Amino acid sequence: MINILIVDDHAIVREGLKTILKLETGIAVVGMAKNAAEALKLVSSNKPDVIILDISLPGRNGLEIIKDVKKIQPHVKIIMLSIYPEDRFAIRAFKAGASGYLTKEMAPEMIVEAIRKVSTGGKYITPAIAEKLADELNELNDKSPHERLSDREFDVMCMVGSGKSLIEIAEKLGISDRTVSTYRTRILKKMNLKNNSEIIHYVIDNGLI
Repeated sequence: MINILIVDDHAIVREGLKTILKLETGIAVVGMAKNAAEALKLVSSNKPDVIILDISLPGRNGLEIIKDVKKIQPHVKIIMLSIYPEDRFAIRAFKAGASGYLTKEMAPEMIVEAIRKVSTGGKYITPAIAEKLADELNELNDKSPHERLSDREFDVMCMVGSGKSLIEIAEKLGISDRTVSTYRTRILKKMNLKNNSEIIHYVIDNGLI
C-alpha cells in the first residue's frame, strides 16, 4: 500500500485529489493538511510514503519545507503540485529534493502515474522538464542572474515583476511588508538592478511571468 499525504491550502483541491486516489488500488490517503505546520505534524505521526505538496502554501511555500520534511522522514517521496508552468519552478523543485513536479492542469491519470513512479524510487519527469534539464546542463557555466536567487527571492521577484505592491506580496506570502522589502533589497543587489522598473523589465524580457 502506498500511503499518501495531501498538502494544499484549498479544500476543493484536497478533496478532489482524495476522491481521485480513492478509486485506485494500492493507494491510500492517510492525511490532508492545509499549511506547513499541519503537514510537518502529519509527516511525523502518519509517516506517508508519498506527499503531494502544493508549491504555494501560505507563510512558507512548498519548496521551503522540503528540507524540514526530509529531516522528519528522509525517505519520503515528494511530488510538487503547482499552478505554475513547469519552466517556472520544476528545476528548483527537483534541486530542493522533490521526486516529481505536476501542474494542476494535468490529467488525473498523470497524478496516479507519478505516485506509482516515485514510490518505487523513480523520478516523474515530463518531456518539458527533461528538455529544461538538458538546457541547464548545457548552460551550467552561463547562469542567468535570477538563478542565483533563493526560492523565496525568486518568488518575490516574479511578483514584483508582475506589478504587485509590497503590501500585496506580503499578504500573498503571509509575511510582513518589511520582510518583503528586505527580499527586494537582496534581489536588487544580487541582480545588479536599481529599482522595481528594472525588475519588471527583467522579468518580462526573460519570460518569467
